[in-house]
Amino acid sequence: MVKRSQMMRRRLVLLFATLGLALASCSGSGDQSALDPKGPIARDIDNLWLLVFWISVVVFVLVEVALLYAIRKFRERPDEDFRPKQIHGNTRLEVLWTAIPAVILAVIAVPTVAGVFNVREIPEGPDVLEVEVIGHQWWFEFRYPAYTNAAGEPLTTASVLHIPEDVKVNLIMTSADVIHSFWVPALNGKRDLVPGNTSNLTLIADDPTPSDDPLPGQCAEYCWLAHADMRFKVDVDTQAEFDAWVAEQLEPVVVPTSGPELEGWETFQSVCTACHQATVQQPDGTVETIGVSLAPNLGHFWGRGVFAGAKYEITDDLMAQWLDNPSDLKPMDPDRNDIANGRVLGMPDFGLDGTQIDGLIALLKSWE
Repeated sequence: MVKRSQMMRRRLVLLFATLGLALASCSGSGDQSALDPKGPIARDIDNLWLLVFWISVVVFVLVEVALLYAIRKFRERPDEDFRPKQIHGNTRLEVLWTAIPAVILAVIAVPTVAGVFNVREIPEGPDVLEVEVIGHQWWFEFRYPAYTNAAGEPLTTASVLHIPEDVKVNLIMTSADVIHSFWVPALNGKRDLVPGNTSNLTLIADDPTPSDDPLPGQCAEYCWLAHADMRFKVDVDTQAEFDAWVAEQLEPVVVPTSGPELEGWETFQSVCTACHQATVQQPDGTVETIGVSLAPNLGHFWGRGVFAGAKYEITDDLMAQWLDNPSDLKPMDPDRNDIANGRVLGMPDFGLDGTQIDGLIALLKSWE
C-alpha cells in the first residue's frame, strides 16, 4: 500500500513537471526580444547574458547532482544503527566553497564592467548621427538637429526613428512631462528620460530592416494611462535610403488649393494647429512653419505608416475612427489638457462632422 502511494506521488510529480514544461513552451517568442540582437552593443549584452546563463546552468546541475548523491548515499536505512562522524568544520571545504564563487564572480565581473563602459560611452565625431528624443504622454518625438528645412526648423518626426546602418547614433534624450524609458531591445538596453535632464544612448544597427518589418521599441517606465501603447519603430536604412528619406522630410508639405484637401486644410488651420505643427509651402511659394509643437508634427504624416504612438497602422478607416473619437482607440485624459502651459494628455473629441474628417484624411494623405 505504501509503495503504491509512493508510485502515485512520483507519477503526479512527473505529470505536473511535464505539464509545466509544455505550458512554458506555449509562450510566444515576442517581437520585442533582447535575445535577438541586431547590433554590436545589443550583442555584447546578449553575450553577457549567455555567459551568466550557462554558468548558472553548470552550477545548478553540479549542486543538484551533489545534493541527490548525498541524499541517496547517506540516507537513513531502517536496518542500520549508524551514527555519522560528528564534525565542526572542514577548512579545506570552506576554502573551496569560498574560492569557487569568488572565481565565478570575477569571471562574470570582467565582461560586465567592460560592457557597462561600452554601453555608457557617448560617441563623438563627424561620423556620428545625433538625434534628439523627447518623451511625451504617450508618444516619442524625434528631432535631427543636423538637418534643417527651408523654414530653419530641424527635421522633426514622431513614432518612427530612421537611422542608417552601421553608423553610431547618439540619442540625446529628455522628457516633456513625466519619467519615460526608451528601449529598443534589438539595439541596446533601457535608458530613462527625465524631465529637466538629458541622458544619452548609443544605437548601432548591423543591417537595414525590411520596409514592412522595422525594429520595435517601447516605453519601459510606467507613465500612466497609455503606457502600454507608448511604442515606436526603428527603421534601419542604407545610407542612400536614409539620405533620400532626409531629403523628402525636409521638403515642405504643400497647401492645397481645391478639392477635399482644401476642406481639410481649413479644418487643420482652425482645429489642429492648437497642438500640431507642420512646415508648409503656401500657393505663392512662401515656406512657413505653422502650429504649436505639443503633439506629433504632421508634416509627411501619412508616410510614417503608424500613428497613435505607433499603436496602429495608418488606414483610412482607423484614421476616421481616430478623428471621430480618439479615446475610443487609445486611453487618454484630454479633459485635463492645459494647452497654455504645454500640458497635453491626449487628443480631444472635437465633434468633427463627416466632411471635415474626410477632408483631413485627404489632406494628410497628400502630405505623405
